[in-house]
Amino acid sequence: MICFGTGGWRAVIGDEFIKRNIRLVARALCIRMMQEGCAEKGIILGYDRRFLSKEAMQWCGEVFAGAGIPALLVNKASPTPLIMFYVKEHDLPYGMMITASHNPALYNGIKIFTAGGRDADVRFTGGLEQIIASLDPDDMPSMDYTEALQKGLIQEIYPLNEYLDRILSMLNMDAIRQAHLRVALDPMYGVSEFPLKTLLYTGRCEVETIHDTHDTLFGGKMPAPDASTLRHLISQVMDYRFHIGIATDGDADRLGVIDDTGRYLHANDVLVLLYYYLVRYKGLHGPVVRNLATTHMLDRIAERFGEKCYEVPVGFKYISAKMSEVDALIGGESSGGLTVRGHINGKDGIYAAMMLIEMIAVTGRKISQICRDIEEECGVSHMVERSLSMTLQEKENIKRLLSEGSAMPDFSFPVGHISYLDGCKVYFENGGWVLARFSGTEPLLRIFCEMPSEADASRICSILEYHLTGKDPGQTS
Repeated sequence: MICFGTGGWRAVIGDEFIKRNIRLVARALCIRMMQEGCAEKGIILGYDRRFLSKEAMQWCGEVFAGAGIPALLVNKASPTPLIMFYVKEHDLPYGMMITASHNPALYNGIKIFTAGGRDADVRFTGGLEQIIASLDPDDMPSMDYTEALQKGLIQEIYPLNEYLDRILSMLNMDAIRQAHLRVALDPMYGVSEFPLKTLLYTGRCEVETIHDTHDTLFGGKMPAPDASTLRHLISQVMDYRFHIGIATDGDADRLGVIDDTGRYLHANDVLVLLYYYLVRYKGLHGPVVRNLATTHMLDRIAERFGEKCYEVPVGFKYISAKMSEVDALIGGESSGGLTVRGHINGKDGIYAAMMLIEMIAVTGRKISQICRDIEEECGVSHMVERSLSMTLQEKENIKRLLSEGSAMPDFSFPVGHISYLDGCKVYFENGGWVLARFSGTEPLLRIFCEMPSEADASRICSILEYHLTGKDPGQTS
């Protein structure tokens, strides 16, 4: 059964991610495009460095060609943001990217983008699932790839320069060139190396790269830029005194950062830094949008500068939609994705990385110094996150415990209110909060807690974990 989550359809290669199912997704989108009368406008397709990604893109292209729908296929492994940019810039109705983003190497998947280069929302993917369920896998019109190329129904393109030129036009390149920055780069065996090195070299930066080969196993680790996977990058920054270490996930829509002291910056920290930079140093105005699992430090910065922070459910489609609605300056999520007004309507780790480079160059201050400035102006908070696996029976019991009307445990802090917008989020009167929700991309329960004290955040996570699982923390994984 093909089911879309918050980050598209993802499945284990050789299990559900097989040619038959890949073609079903493409055929369902063909039918949707024909129903909407936009088939003649065509679609763009891209792929990352995962096993079967290129082949899956070509199989999809053959299905679109079989339906008479023009398909533009990017002929090199490319970042997901490039596909979103192209859909928006060329007014295409849809785009498709073959990727499982930051999931383990045994996964692959498909992301679908709608008009404007936005992540497909739940209503759209739900309708697509219904179409898929009605299809006969053995009745799949398609056209041989070579024949489709000859007939012009498939065109191979490589629009990376157009995307990079747009990013360059939005940056203060003069300041970057004059700063002589030293950057350690970890593409995590993914697709960001060439785009980021091109941008950094244009800015006269000195660049040292690790993990830049094509490895479909991602070095035996998840291609997720977090503290546990970036130890080598931390060593590079510390040993050779780089100004910054930059890492991106497998398809380059998410970002990980190591500051000048070798400290891993959580995605929350990156969002806070960039919002602060945009309003404090660039003098820009506008609200900020975050999902409900993202730091409330953004709320404090917004209040500090007379702006507003909006909270939405998890899923970047909600962030981009709210940004358009309120003309927000920046929006992002604690899992590592963000975008800035005027750029694409989705996550872009490459652009976010270059914004941080610009920030260092323009301010003339180290990242660690700017972090201290923010703490002095807006205070300190600490977030603790946990991921719990569970059986199907345990999941049903946890759903019941998280449902509206169910009692919450005693957290020893006064509760302001509880929201069931996406999972269950408890807001404390001291400004802290705790959230439990099921992942939309992996079979996990996630618990997030942010408090003024890290010890309090950890203790509240443990209380909620025990309440939901009946197990002492450490017994679950």
